[in-house]
Amino acid sequence: MYNLPRLKCLSHLQLKSPTSLSHLKQIHAQLLTNGLKSPPILAQLIQHYSALSTKHAIKHAHRILTHLDRPNVYLLNVLIKCSNPRDSVLVFSDWDSKIGLEFDDYTYIFALGACARSCTNTALWEGKQVHSRVIKHGFLSNIMLQTTAVHFYGSNKDLESARQVFDEMPMRTSASWNAMIKAYCSQKVRACEYGRDALVLFKDMLVDLRAVKPNDTTMVCVLSAVSQLGVLETGTCVHGYIEKTIFSPQEDVFIGTGLVDMYAKGGCLDNALCVFRRMRYKNVLTWTAMATGFAIHGRGKQALKLLDDMEQNGVKPNEVTFTSLFAACCHVGLVEEGLCLFQNMERTFGVVPLVQHYGCIVDLLGKAGHLEAAYEFINDMGIEPDAILWRSLLNSCKVHGDVVMGEKVGKILLNFQNEKRVVDLGDVSEDYIALSNVYATGERWEDVEMIRDVMKVKRVQTKPGFSLVQSFCSHLLDA
Repeated sequence: MYNLPRLKCLSHLQLKSPTSLSHLKQIHAQLLTNGLKSPPILAQLIQHYSALSTKHAIKHAHRILTHLDRPNVYLLNVLIKCSNPRDSVLVFSDWDSKIGLEFDDYTYIFALGACARSCTNTALWEGKQVHSRVIKHGFLSNIMLQTTAVHFYGSNKDLESARQVFDEMPMRTSASWNAMIKAYCSQKVRACEYGRDALVLFKDMLVDLRAVKPNDTTMVCVLSAVSQLGVLETGTCVHGYIEKTIFSPQEDVFIGTGLVDMYAKGGCLDNALCVFRRMRYKNVLTWTAMATGFAIHGRGKQALKLLDDMEQNGVKPNEVTFTSLFAACCHVGLVEEGLCLFQNMERTFGVVPLVQHYGCIVDLLGKAGHLEAAYEFINDMGIEPDAILWRSLLNSCKVHGDVVMGEKVGKILLNFQNEKRVVDLGDVSEDYIALSNVYATGERWEDVEMIRDVMKVKRVQTKPGFSLVQSFCSHLLDA
């Protein structure tokens, strides 16, 4: 039988490395039997239960709070912080309605952070409810909480609300500026416009006397914005600023990777290579950025050589690396090399092919004119093909003038869309028009007319064209 001091030491020791749920439950029972209910020990229990990520483990973590003699906001914060985003939001909502427990700043910070990480359709609405409680209970003066709100709105693509919170902050830290700049840079839609907004905000950060100095995270986000815009002159200015300040591209792997990506996408591959070679530390993102640069510039064999260099440097490629390598093969028609790489992808490197990798091979075969091989490749896939694969093959049929194969693929694609019950008729219109273009290539005008009539009957309308260059220029004129 252990005495109390010895049991406390044993409990702390065991809590460091529970091997299973049953082991953790035994420790939990031992603590309860001996009356060890101090918040630090219970917090460790909650952390380890949450780390197991099983349904039963999460249930036991929740029971720790419900079985307390009185509510404890510290343990509630630990549970919200350690749970997965969905459970964190549910815990917050559940305890928000209970009497006798007042939330503190960290409760709202962790709840908003969970809403930022959540991938559900209701995350934005739930986060707004949390934010409304922040305003109602007077926690707006907390800079960390305001910064988390900016991050939350940015992660959920509500940039207007993010900017409003940011503009209303009387004081800002570097994390506040970074959260807003990152929010602009992470948008996939209208990336050109938001990339420009990110650079304008960075300029405001430099000239604002109250602003803190940019840090490494700031510069990584700014380099991402420059890459989206493809403005090399701005990129070189940002690089010069980095060199003149405390940041060293040779020492900081993330800044160095951002520079490689920026120069490669800006059309200056030599500068990208120079930065790449000077970097002392490279991770898989660095190698992937360089491979992407080679792919963009049609240097397929140099991209493939990078794979051998990665092995020699002990860096394992990931899914994105292979996507870039396949794109490099596709640009210069390295069919045999691409197929060999695909075959060795899982066998040699342990990377399971995803649907985008299959799409790269279909594109590779299709552009090289091996339409039958591409068609058979899709049918023999180990996973279900998506519409993008069939569209890629259909486009290749149009390029090579194979009307027979194009008609077969086009009908499969339209049936595929009907089976999936696609709601966005704009996406379906692309498939109808692609099939119509294939018929037009073979001068089968009656079939072209038939496709147009079907689109009218089904009320399928084409999407209007949109030019990113024109949009960017108009914004520059407005500014």
